[in-house]
Amino acid sequence: MKMSLSYCVLLIPLCIACVMVSCSEGNSDDLYIVRGSDITEVENNTLIDLEKDLKKVLEGEIKYITDTESLPSNSNVLIVGTADSNRKIKSLVDIKKLELSSAYPGPRGGIWSKIDLENNVQAIVLGGSDTQGLQYAIYDYSKEILGVDALEYWTGKLPQPKTSKALFNFEPKTIAPPQIPILGYFENDVDELANYRGKLLEYDWESYTEMINSLVRLRYNAIQLFDMLGRPEFFIRPEYKKLSPDYAIRETYIDSLIDYAQSKGMMVQIDVSMGYKIKPLDQDKADCWKNHKQDWIDTWKYYFEETPFKKADIISLRPRNQVWDWEYKSSCGEDKIAVFNEVYQVLGDLIDQYNPKAKKVMVCYADGMEMFNENLHPPKDWLVAWSDDGFSGFKHLPKSNKGYGFGTYMHAGFWLNHTVHDPYPKKIDTIMKNMVNDFQADKYCLVNGQQFRPFLLNIEAFSEMSKDVNGFDGEKFYTAWTQRYFTPSVAEIAVKSMKRLHEAQLDRGGYVEHLWEIRETVSYLSNAPIRRPGKTPVPYDYAAVEEDYEHVEKRLGLAGEALELAVEGEKSVQKEDTFYHDYIVLPIHLYYDLLDFEHTLHQMAQLKKTFEKTNDSGALEKALEMLPIANEKLEILHKRSLDGDRNTKWKNWYNPEIRRPNNGFPSKQMLDDIKTNLVLLKKSK
Repeated sequence: MKMSLSYCVLLIPLCIACVMVSCSEGNSDDLYIVRGSDITEVENNTLIDLEKDLKKVLEGEIKYITDTESLPSNSNVLIVGTADSNRKIKSLVDIKKLELSSAYPGPRGGIWSKIDLENNVQAIVLGGSDTQGLQYAIYDYSKEILGVDALEYWTGKLPQPKTSKALFNFEPKTIAPPQIPILGYFENDVDELANYRGKLLEYDWESYTEMINSLVRLRYNAIQLFDMLGRPEFFIRPEYKKLSPDYAIRETYIDSLIDYAQSKGMMVQIDVSMGYKIKPLDQDKADCWKNHKQDWIDTWKYYFEETPFKKADIISLRPRNQVWDWEYKSSCGEDKIAVFNEVYQVLGDLIDQYNPKAKKVMVCYADGMEMFNENLHPPKDWLVAWSDDGFSGFKHLPKSNKGYGFGTYMHAGFWLNHTVHDPYPKKIDTIMKNMVNDFQADKYCLVNGQQFRPFLLNIEAFSEMSKDVNGFDGEKFYTAWTQRYFTPSVAEIAVKSMKRLHEAQLDRGGYVEHLWEIRETVSYLSNAPIRRPGKTPVPYDYAAVEEDYEHVEKRLGLAGEALELAVEGEKSVQKEDTFYHDYIVLPIHLYYDLLDFEHTLHQMAQLKKTFEKTNDSGALEKALEMLPIANEKLEILHKRSLDGDRNTKWKNWYNPEIRRPNNGFPSKQMLDDIKTNLVLLKKSK
């Protein structure tokens, strides 16, 4: 033993700086992770994720050592960190065995490397130019080498066992900084995610943190909190007051979620509009800046002084009404462009005072786009985000970016289709190339993913696109994404099926749009206006129903083709694989069921119109005979909504009783009202 120690002492001058090896023997099945002495909280949390990933696939023990300790001989080692946080990485950089710095690969860039050290030590280096670059190096390694799915919680896809030798089965790699430096996720319209576990309008810790975990692995580095802050609908709209009469928010919970997101390396974005339950501005003060300027300023100050909003890394504001999400229409004769030129200056000064490191973003919807194309000009330190039409297209384009840092606000899902996704990676491909190449809109991208789970495909497509906009290929992404989960033959069918589903939502169609069309048809068939809490009733109108016939038939045909393909693919999927059914088959079933029900009501509406034109009671009789068919289809619609998911984790997700109440949901009462009216019409003949 003494000879061995003496021998090691003699070798010290020959060792690589801090990368010294001891003469202790490592177990070939064990893995040693070298953790930096100056590790940050985010790096440490990412390292914990890596350890969990490794334990999923390795049999050997995983041990930590610090960057000041010696490495066991004959061992497999993972050296993880940045040149600032890990001294072993710095020593390798200093002696030119590794190329890594804050400038190379650059902010949010990273590397994979393999290095043979003394005493038969094989080392893998996962490094980053900065903390986020390190995260990408680690999470990409978990995905590509360990086989850990970034969306594992949502898909159920588990990695296969690996040998320690397999950990080295890669070529050294440089992970370039993503082209779009800020990729944010907009937490919006998330009722299903909030409600399915039973506690209404409060997001359970598991679902929300698992969403953040997946987003970070997908390289989203920001999240805009919105619904959870207490959006005004939740405590003002009658539908929500009925759903949750005692609705309240917990600021401590919001505070904890902000801390969690930041501990995972995400910036937190807050839109400082003023309708939130946390401190709502009176509506009558939201549409007249000149008379209520101090109320606006006092509300913002309260946000920055008294609420978790003060922790925001990104602060945004839309040039719109500051309580409700609609166009600003001044009640006191103001020019709205002049109003918001002043608003952005005043708010910007407040942000500089309270949170000088925060980034500022002006998000322009259609009305804001028109204003920007005219004379809206916030201070130049405000980044401008240009909004799509809800379905990743653009109805309005900028005349110029006016020299602002320019980005986009995009939709992976939209309120008109928040129940069933509209898969469109090819559209993301072409539209984003145009926006980036024509308007340099590559400084920021905010992605609205609705309630996340149904929109995984589009959410990840935006992630891949943000790495290299012109290099992103929507068709190749489709293939790679589906083959990650299914065999090549099943993946091919899944792609064809989802493409048909996309076609079936032609002209920006969507599930929620059809809910409204059904209400219009029910209104006509029952001779009753559509009653909306807090709004003017909509009179029944056959013309409104008639204009829906053609596109419903077309969408129903395409949805039917999509469903046939999806079901065909399912024949080759193992029964225990619930993801294929729940993500590929079920959404199409739900959409088809709704269209089929609506189509039946349309047939009844045509018969009623025939009666009105000809006074032929036989037409009414035929309409009444169709009621049992409509009722059967309604029962199918409800049953599939309640029992459709095969993975019991998602039980209750599509429950009509707790879903987002946009445009209501078909009910037995609707059919009873139709029957009552048709019988009365027949008797009155």
